[in-house]
Amino acid sequence: MSDETDEAKPRKASSVRHTRAIQRDRSKRPISMPTDQQIQERLTEVVLPEALSQVSHFHGMGLRERTLNLPIMVALVLGMIWRQVSGVNELVRVIEEEVILWAAPIKVSQQAPLSQRLTSLPAELFLKVLEAVLPKMQVRWQERQRPLPAELAWAQAHYTATQAVDGSTLDTLLRKIGLLKNLPATPLAGRMTALLDLGSRLPSRIWYESDPLAHDQRFWPTILSVLKAGSLLIFDMGYINFVVFAQLTLAQVKFITRAKTNLVYTLEHNLIQTASVRDSRVWIGSGDERQLVRLIEVLYRGKWHRYLTNELDLERLPTAYAVALYWQRWRIEDAYGVVKRLLGLAYFWCGAQNAVEMQVWATWLLYAILIDLTDAVAEALHQPFAAISIEMIYRSLYFFARAHQRDPSKELVAYLAEKSKRLGIVKRKRKSDKPSPLVFIGPLTAS
Repeated sequence: MSDETDEAKPRKASSVRHTRAIQRDRSKRPISMPTDQQIQERLTEVVLPEALSQVSHFHGMGLRERTLNLPIMVALVLGMIWRQVSGVNELVRVIEEEVILWAAPIKVSQQAPLSQRLTSLPAELFLKVLEAVLPKMQVRWQERQRPLPAELAWAQAHYTATQAVDGSTLDTLLRKIGLLKNLPATPLAGRMTALLDLGSRLPSRIWYESDPLAHDQRFWPTILSVLKAGSLLIFDMGYINFVVFAQLTLAQVKFITRAKTNLVYTLEHNLIQTASVRDSRVWIGSGDERQLVRLIEVLYRGKWHRYLTNELDLERLPTAYAVALYWQRWRIEDAYGVVKRLLGLAYFWCGAQNAVEMQVWATWLLYAILIDLTDAVAEALHQPFAAISIEMIYRSLYFFARAHQRDPSKELVAYLAEKSKRLGIVKRKRKSDKPSPLVFIGPLTAS
C-alpha cells in the first residue's frame, strides 16, 4: 500500500484582478465603427432564425410584444458586445443612428428604456438561442477539413465525444447601482461552468450560478445528466470525487484527471514501469467507493506528473495518449480567456442578475461564431486550429472592413487567409512551446 503524505502547496486565493484593466479600458473606450456588411450577414445567418424561433416561446411565457422585442434585443446585446460598447447610455445613442445587425435605427422612448428590458426580458430566451446555435456550429466544424492534433484525431476515432469541463468565476460588478448600493463590498457576478468539445473548441453546455463561491462539485449532477455513453471527459483536481468516478464508470463514460499528491491506493498490477513512466492498476477509496482505476506517472522536466483514468485497458487508452489528452484540457482555459478577456465578459453593464445572465449567454454565442470563423480560416490555410490566433482573427476584422469598403468583392475568409502573415493570424513558433507527450512518452512505452 502506498500512502503519500507530502504536504500540498497552499492554494493561492482566487483573484479576478487580472481583468480590472479591461474594465477601465471599456469605460473609457470610444464607440467603435459599425460592423462590416459581411460580418453582419454572417451573424444574421446564424443567429436571427434561432431568435425568431423563440418568439412563440416568448409569447407562451405571457410576455407582451414591445418595441424592443426578443429579436431586436438579441441584435442589440450582440452588437453591444461585438463592438465593445462601453455602456447602455452609449448604446442608446448608437441605436438611434445606426443599423445594428438586423435591427434598424430606433428611438427608445422613456416608456421602454433599454436598461429596463435588460432586467425584465427573461435571460432564459438568450440561453435557448445559444443552445439552438451550438449544434449548427458543431455540424459546420465536422464538415470542414483541417489537420487535428494527433491525440485528438485518435480520440475522435475511439470516443463518441472528447470533452473537458471546468468552471470560472466572473468578475466584480463594476458599478454599485440599485440594490447593490447598500452592500458593504462590490459583489462578484457569479460563476459559470462549461463543457467544451476539445476537437471543435465549441461548448456543448454552459451553466451559470449566481453564487460566485459555488464549488465545482456542485455542478456534477447537471454534468452527469448530459454526458453520453462512450464519451471521454477530462477535468482537473477540483472535480475529484470517488462517488462520481463510480457513476461515470457505470454510465460508460471514461475520464482522465490528475491525481492528488496524498492519494491513498493499493497496487493491483504494474502495466508499464520504466525510469520515467509508470502505468499501474490500483485500488482507490474504501467501502462502497472502492474501485479499480489506472494511475499513470510521468517524469517530465524533473517533476512527476500523475493522472487517473477509469479506462483500465492499456490498448484502448495507451499511456502516451492519456497524458497527451489531459494536456489538451488547457483548451477550456483558452476558451475562458477569449470570453472574458477578448470579448469582455469582465465588464458588466448592469448589476441585475437577469442582465448578467443575458450577457453571459450572448458572449458565449459570439464566442461560438468567432470560433467558427477561426476554424474556417484554419481550413483555408490548411493549418490546425491551434496554429491560428483567435485574438488576431477578431482584431483583423477592422482591416477587412476597411478593405471591403474599398473593394466590395472581397470575401471575409479568403481575405483573412490571404493576409494571414501580415495580420499575424498564424501564430509564431516559440522556443517555450512544449512538445506533445506523444513525442517523448510514446517511444518509452513502446519499448
